[in-house]
Amino acid sequence: MRLRTRLNLVVAGLSAAFVIVLIAAEIQSTRESVREEIEAANRVASHLLGRLASIYSNIGGPDLVLQFLQQLGRVRANEVYLLSPSGEELYRSPPATYKAGREAPAWFAELFAPQSAKEIFMLRGGVQLVVEAQSSRAVLDAWDEILRLSTIGVTMLVIVNSLAFWSVARVLRPIPIIAAGLERIQQGDLAFRLPQLPSLEANAMGTAFNRMAQAVEDKVQAERQARDAETRLEERREMASLADQRVEEERRLIAHELHDEFGQSVTAIRSLALAIASQGGARDPATGETARLISDEAARLYDAMHSLIPRLAPLSLDTLGLAATLESLVRDWQRRHPTIAIDLKQELPPDLGPSITLAIYRVVQESLINALRHARASRIDIVVQGDSQRVRISVTDDGVGLPTDWARPGHFGLRGLADRAAQLGGTLQVGNRNEGGVMLSAEIPLMVTA
Repeated sequence: MRLRTRLNLVVAGLSAAFVIVLIAAEIQSTRESVREEIEAANRVASHLLGRLASIYSNIGGPDLVLQFLQQLGRVRANEVYLLSPSGEELYRSPPATYKAGREAPAWFAELFAPQSAKEIFMLRGGVQLVVEAQSSRAVLDAWDEILRLSTIGVTMLVIVNSLAFWSVARVLRPIPIIAAGLERIQQGDLAFRLPQLPSLEANAMGTAFNRMAQAVEDKVQAERQARDAETRLEERREMASLADQRVEEERRLIAHELHDEFGQSVTAIRSLALAIASQGGARDPATGETARLISDEAARLYDAMHSLIPRLAPLSLDTLGLAATLESLVRDWQRRHPTIAIDLKQELPPDLGPSITLAIYRVVQESLINALRHARASRIDIVVQGDSQRVRISVTDDGVGLPTDWARPGHFGLRGLADRAAQLGGTLQVGNRNEGGVMLSAEIPLMVTA
């Protein structure tokens, strides 16, 4: 059942109940009034007529009483008749002229008529004067009054309910508009706004609806922008990951070219220079000296090339594995910086996979090189530990710590390490230690690559 119908039924029910209670109260009051009026009228008429009839009877006998009654006519609310000693009716009051020919319904008369009171007076010569209460006119008056009140009540009920129905319809008229607006919002039309609604309450609901719709639209737009930004960021991460893979591939190819082709060429040049120096040096000292210079330069070039190859791509990862490659990295840098103590502790699970293996190597390599170049440290500790769930990397030094502006744009090495760890679902953090120096910690989950 609609709200409008329920409200109309409630108003109609309350109005009808009010009218019924009012009519019931009026009926009860009218019954009391009729009873009191009939009793009082009968009592007065009985005493007055009885005394007068007794006086007239003593003076002139029954004929004078009959003449008196005929001149008196109808007495309201009473039926007066005169009986002979044998019971023959000598006189009866004429019919009532008030509302003559009309009677209240029998059920109504039975409901309202009081118990009939009758007074009998014995007159001279055995004649009886009977005064009996007659409530038909009073009951008819009550019936007319109840009909008038009922008509007024029904009329007022119709008027009040019509006004109530109109008021309810006017108050509830904006509800379908608001419901339609909610459906528009549900269907995705977030730009829809309600117009100005008629009543104060409806206008308040419309204003609240428009504020809600604006908030929903703003939130959806923000979420859409966030999704777009996240999509673009994910695309950039994929492009960065692809670029990293291509860079690693190019580094690996260059490293192989340097090791296989360029390394052999430098070795051949050195061998030829040594042969020239040994064979022709005796006959031509200048040629021998030049050959030795070429040999020494070729040796320095060979050493520089071999120090550059691990920076490009650790070829030993494919042959020796991560643990041996990390030890070789530490030994190489320890040889270059003998005054700095470099300690490596590692406990790695087997079968890490190429991506995680390379990420661990790059984190250790970049952290070690940064510490050696910028920290001015006397000791560097490297810890690489892992289990079946994750690998943790920790690189600490006792150097001067990070500068205040270390997080400014331009530190692409640390940013690249963080991006590399994030691509594998891990994290990387860098910060100063309380006791001095810097601590770099990274954690890479292994379940991502499973």
